Formats: sequence, C-alpha cells, structure tokens
Amino acid sequence: MPKLKVLSGEEILEIFSQFDFKIISQKGSHVKLRRTLNNGTKQTLTIPLHKELDKGTLKAIFRQALRYIPEEKLRPLFYGENS
Repeated sequence: MPKLKVLSGEEILEIFSQFDFKIISQKGSHVKLRRTLNNGTKQTLTIPLHKELDKGTLKAIFRQALRYIPEEKLRPLFYGENS
C-alpha cells in the first residue's frame, strides 16, 4: 500500500499550482490559496509553510483538497512507494 510522502509547505504549493491555485494572502507561516472556476465559484485552501508537514496535517490537506480535485489526480502527488 502506498505511503504518505514527506512533503514541505513549498512542495504542497507546487502541487496545487498545477491545479491553477494561486496565493492570495499570507499570515505568518500560513498561505491561503484560491482558484476561481469559470462559473465564479471560489475554492480556497490554507497551507502551512513548514519545512516538513506532519502526517496528520498532510492528510487533512489531502481530504480538504478532495472537495475540489478528483482523487485519482491528487493521490499520486501525496502518496507513493517511497516516503
């Protein structure tokens, strides 16, 4: 079974930039990302810019992002054989 990768906040930003999320604000070490769909719907995620994110934090970000991005596209970016 694939394991959750060890990712930094910067790596998470790169992942979500592939899905057209842009940085809209930052407060302390947390960055707010947003993308606006063609119908005007806004989708927002908040990412901590830590050097290494805790497993629970990564899982929470993954679950929140599943509201906006299909699991088959997102899972390979968060889970892999090498952790």
